[in-house]
Amino acid sequence: MPLLPPIRAMPDVDLLRLVLGDDAAVPLADQPLADLFALRAGGSAFRESVPRYGPLRTIDAAKELMTRALSETLQAGDCLAAPGAVKDLLRLRLSHLPHEVFVVLLLDAQHRLIDCVELFRGTLTQTSVYPREVVKLALERNAAGVVFAHNHPSGVAEPSSADEALTRSLKAALALVDVRLLDHFIVAGTA
Repeated sequence: MPLLPPIRAMPDVDLLRLVLGDDAAVPLADQPLADLFALRAGGSAFRESVPRYGPLRTIDAAKELMTRALSETLQAGDCLAAPGAVKDLLRLRLSHLPHEVFVVLLLDAQHRLIDCVELFRGTLTQTSVYPREVVKLALERNAAGVVFAHNHPSGVAEPSSADEALTRSLKAALALVDVRLLDHFIVAGTA
């Protein structure tokens, strides 16, 4: 049996062939991977024009499996010791969305992931976040700590003054019930 090249060394089209099979991979080989995997805010004209079954459905399944694998990794160990895995999970969950969402990663006392919950959904440029609901969720799930994340479909990763004020407000509300805010991520595009 011939030696196979390492996965990292294989061209995109060969990787697509492994996932999709030869016939399905060839027509998709010229598309940017970010479009195929829906990793850009708002999607792409190409992806929106293709039915949601067949090869793209398989790609979506692979993306969901990766999201679940990252979640399992974060459930097994300290999220603060694996910032790359947290970043990857959040990018997979949020980067492609055309509207803002606010996500809460609920952590136990050892900073292991309890759950990742999309708590609020907004418009293209804003999301209303209610501290009472954040505190309620943290208490219901018995979280010792939380990490917040929201996306900026515009692709600008800089926090707005409203983002900073919200973070301060949520931190104060959670401190009253002994839940620590550990970080607040902004996902913008694929960065």
